[in-house]
Amino acid sequence: MYGLSDLILAALAFEIAYHARAIQHWHFLFYLTAEQQVLVLGFSLFAWVMIGLWLGVYDKLDSAHPGAILRDSVRQCAYGGLCLLVFEYALRMDLSRFFLALYSSVAWVLFLVFRLTAGRVVGAIRREFAAPHYCMVVGTGERAIRLAGIVEESAKYGVRLRGFFSESGGGPLEITLGAVHKVYPIAELPSFLRQHVVDEIIFAVGSESLAELEEVFLLCDQEGVRTRVAVDFFPHVNSTVSLDRLESTPLLTFTAAPDDEIRLLLKRVTDVAIAAASLLVLAPFMAAFAALIRLTSPGPAIFTQVRCGLNGRQFRFYKFRSMCENAEQLKPSLAHLNTRQTAFKIPDDPRLTFVGRYLRKFSIDEWPQLWNVLRGDMSLVGPRPAVPSEVETYQRWQRRRLRMRPGLTCLWAVSGRDNVDFDRWMKLDMQYIDNWSLALDWKILLQTIPRVLTGHGAN
Repeated sequence: MYGLSDLILAALAFEIAYHARAIQHWHFLFYLTAEQQVLVLGFSLFAWVMIGLWLGVYDKLDSAHPGAILRDSVRQCAYGGLCLLVFEYALRMDLSRFFLALYSSVAWVLFLVFRLTAGRVVGAIRREFAAPHYCMVVGTGERAIRLAGIVEESAKYGVRLRGFFSESGGGPLEITLGAVHKVYPIAELPSFLRQHVVDEIIFAVGSESLAELEEVFLLCDQEGVRTRVAVDFFPHVNSTVSLDRLESTPLLTFTAAPDDEIRLLLKRVTDVAIAAASLLVLAPFMAAFAALIRLTSPGPAIFTQVRCGLNGRQFRFYKFRSMCENAEQLKPSLAHLNTRQTAFKIPDDPRLTFVGRYLRKFSIDEWPQLWNVLRGDMSLVGPRPAVPSEVETYQRWQRRRLRMRPGLTCLWAVSGRDNVDFDRWMKLDMQYIDNWSLALDWKILLQTIPRVLTGHGAN
């Protein structure tokens, strides 16, 4: 129903936006033939629904918080507008930018209004055309009561909480939420299923109890009752949980880093496109800086070093040499000046050359890493790549930063660069990983540009 509503509302938004733009008496007239309208509308409807499926919008509408509905609607319409922009550019249709912006905006308003009121629509449909959907919860602990409360709040969607089953046979006889619900011993499940309608059973018990409930799962399977298992067995684990398969074996997957293959592919495409274009534009300037480095200090223009990349893979890291040729050999003798516990950082490092200070200040020394980005060793945005000796001293929680491809810039770079202490640096990397999105990448890139141009926060 939600997918169908998106098709109808997107088509309505198209008509509103098209006629609103067509009646504007601007310098450029806007007109689409019938064939062009069918082509644009057909593509946009397909894109909108596919994006909704990709974002999982249709899976959460029946229980989403208004804030989540607002966020998902914005993302769906923004991505849909972007797809339509690419589509019209590829076909050279030269659509009105006002029309495209208005189309996405009207679609967002219609989607938002419908989804915020969808509960009443679903409830009305269930009342007129279907029976209530009855759920039971197995478990009487805090997790079970919390889930039961969510089920009870879904009454407007036609969902009814029928009661609880106690997996141990003990515990309370009743649980009071919005209403009073009886607690039945799990041994009464066979007779209860024969006497009452139960569409779904949610198991909210500890992992140690699941093996003991195998017969209960088998009974539900034989009866054809849908069962769900709450898998938040490890309350302190922040990983995303998903169900995969290896041939016929189901696998419960915990992911502590982004794993959306489509968005990661888009991130990689962006990396390749920007890195390739930047290398072409900057090539003459890079050659000039390389010559300047060679002329002003002995040693090669490019400094290479082994760094740790995605999941700890080691790769050869490139940057313009900003220090004297024997900088690595001088490192032990300068250890007493280091201001960080793990990473090696010296304010006003005496090993810096005259040219190197300016290369560092404006991050020009990082330009050769565009080649690392093009090769796939790095990304434009991601935690900075660490040397293996630093990684060996990481605390366990800090090692999770290796689960994201390292980048040229990250939250650390837009939060003070060299003025950020090491612990804060690591926490910013974790914050980036936990909240990663394509929009966040672009936000960091746009915030990095003025900081690099002004040399703000660099030592």
